[in-house]
Amino acid sequence: MRVGWHVSTSLRQRVGRGSVTGIWFCSDLHVGGHKLVAGLRGFGENTDAHDAELARRWDAVVRPDDQVWVLGDVIGRRGHEEAGLAWIAARPGVKHLIAGNHDDVHPLHSGAYKALPQWLTVFATVQQSAVRKFAGQRVLLSHFPYAGEGGDHTEVIRYPEWRFPDVGRWLLHGHTHSSVKQRGRELHVGVDAHGLAPVPLKWVEERITAGADE
Repeated sequence: MRVGWHVSTSLRQRVGRGSVTGIWFCSDLHVGGHKLVAGLRGFGENTDAHDAELARRWDAVVRPDDQVWVLGDVIGRRGHEEAGLAWIAARPGVKHLIAGNHDDVHPLHSGAYKALPQWLTVFATVQQSAVRKFAGQRVLLSHFPYAGEGGDHTEVIRYPEWRFPDVGRWLLHGHTHSSVKQRGRELHVGVDAHGLAPVPLKWVEERITAGADE
């Protein structure tokens, strides 16, 4: 098994059986009790309504054999992992996790190795980052954008040690909670930029084909 790439034995057959019909991306779901995020998205303190709307929009587009790459921050608040993972388990699709800073399985947390088995009950794979080939390009997948302007939703660019260096490659990311969909070769797949819904591969490929937004 490759370091940083953890595969659920129970889901291994589904991932490789060749019947996958669609690929989707999302990030920063924050399900399971995050009142601040729910408020920023127009739900006040009603986190149940927030989570239900995210579920409705996911379920409307993702089919059972589709692949969904979740680029981190599944969980609303630390300690709410059980609720967040139950939400993920109820969604259609074969799910892959690129862990975010709010997910206790990310290696920035000292207990990540203890958390991994629980996450692998609902995710087919769990990893810190990945590389996929889309539109003829090797594309990086990470929760974090490059450490440039607009690379965080705080004044300080946090977690620099977990970010890829910008060497001019395409990058899919979340983390910013911004409505901005693209900066240069960085494509933001967070739900805040896409109407709280997963992003189809077609959108990613169209952006890459169109070129960097300088």
